[in-house]
Amino acid sequence: MEMSWLNCFTPDRFGMDKATTNVRSEYERDYDRIIFSSAFRRLQNKTQVFPLPEHVFVHNRLTHSLEVVSVGRSLGKIVGDALAEEPAIKENDAAYDFYRNQLKNVISTACLAHDLGNPAFGHSGEEAISQYFRDRAGDQDFRDLFTAAQWTDLTHFEGNANALRILTKQFNGRLKGGYRLTYPTLASILKYPCESTGRIKKGPKHRSKYGFFQSDRATFLDIAQNLHLKKESEEPLAYYRHPFVYLVEAADDICYSIIDYEDAHRLGILSFKEVKKDLLALLKHNPEEDLKRVKGNLKQLQNDPNEAVAYLRAKAINFLVNECARVFIHHKEDILKGSFEGALIQHCEDLQDALDHIEDISVKRIYNHSSVVKIELAGFRIMSGLIADLVEAALTDEKEKRHKKLLSLMPSQYRFENEVSAYEKIMCILDYVSGMTDNYALELYRNLRGISVPEI
Repeated sequence: MEMSWLNCFTPDRFGMDKATTNVRSEYERDYDRIIFSSAFRRLQNKTQVFPLPEHVFVHNRLTHSLEVVSVGRSLGKIVGDALAEEPAIKENDAAYDFYRNQLKNVISTACLAHDLGNPAFGHSGEEAISQYFRDRAGDQDFRDLFTAAQWTDLTHFEGNANALRILTKQFNGRLKGGYRLTYPTLASILKYPCESTGRIKKGPKHRSKYGFFQSDRATFLDIAQNLHLKKESEEPLAYYRHPFVYLVEAADDICYSIIDYEDAHRLGILSFKEVKKDLLALLKHNPEEDLKRVKGNLKQLQNDPNEAVAYLRAKAINFLVNECARVFIHHKEDILKGSFEGALIQHCEDLQDALDHIEDISVKRIYNHSSVVKIELAGFRIMSGLIADLVEAALTDEKEKRHKKLLSLMPSQYRFENEVSAYEKIMCILDYVSGMTDNYALELYRNLRGISVPEI
């Protein structure tokens, strides 16, 4: 069946035969399941960009996710209201209610969950995991333990695929279906709906990375079938995105493009003059903005530069939300068919010079700042060491006492039987390591190397 605006959503839940009755909608319940989860709480101690200083409050993964939720909810509301006016949707009570009242909840929950798969130390952690396996490519006995697709999973570890795994896997001692979320919520985080062997480095955006591990292939196919995703390729397996993905992606794009600027200002990396100039250069493209009034308000806030930057940040985000919603509505049929290329924010043509300048400054001055580089290098070393220790312990045939003791440190939900395949063992190890907070990973690394001894 071809995907349409009438069948690209369902209140059905992954891993459950029948939903239970509740005063909250199914999509509101999804949100609550994430917000109360330990995986979400752990985001408070995972680095977003900057190290977490004691006296200046910058964003961590949790605060970033909450702000993405706020932006995503607005996008879902604007787009949902517009779609609800489509004639075919207005004539369908279930569809009308969904777009008018529930789409914003689906997008909010997906935004809440979009970073759950990121390991400690962010992209540096991802790279450390991948590099460990790439470095062992010359060990043919080790390489032969995995299929070609499994090896690609391991040598290109992907936080997006890991998020799907966290949300849907039945860990030891847990219920079938993982978080048992609705299918639309799960589909909304599938930015790259293809397997690892289907990645195309310089190809279309939806295949620049991958969205599921081989161990979760059946889960992905279940989601694709229930929501009528359009298949692009059978071998390698690849689909086009679900329409709601674009709204979640836009919320994330908007937040990190603007909010990293605010953090850099608080830390003294960017001056107020620089931030003011660059954000006003963006706002000048908004025909509904009264720049004279904005400058007057900035003058009133001149004694509190942090508050002035927060004011400009709010203005910029609001403008980008409306622009991305406009692009989605204008291209809604291409988005539904899978023929829309790129991200919504990339189609805000008049804003590209201003956004490109902000991105260029962010790369040069923020992402390559010495504090950021240092934590990336430290994180790489820490994560590499933990992976090396655990993989050695798991795959050694005749385990020494130290190997058994190391594996006993893994919580029960991540443990594995010795009879399972090497790939399954390593995926359990990656479940454990990727779920660590920065502080936990650092402390465990120190303990295993005798740098520090834990207190009883």
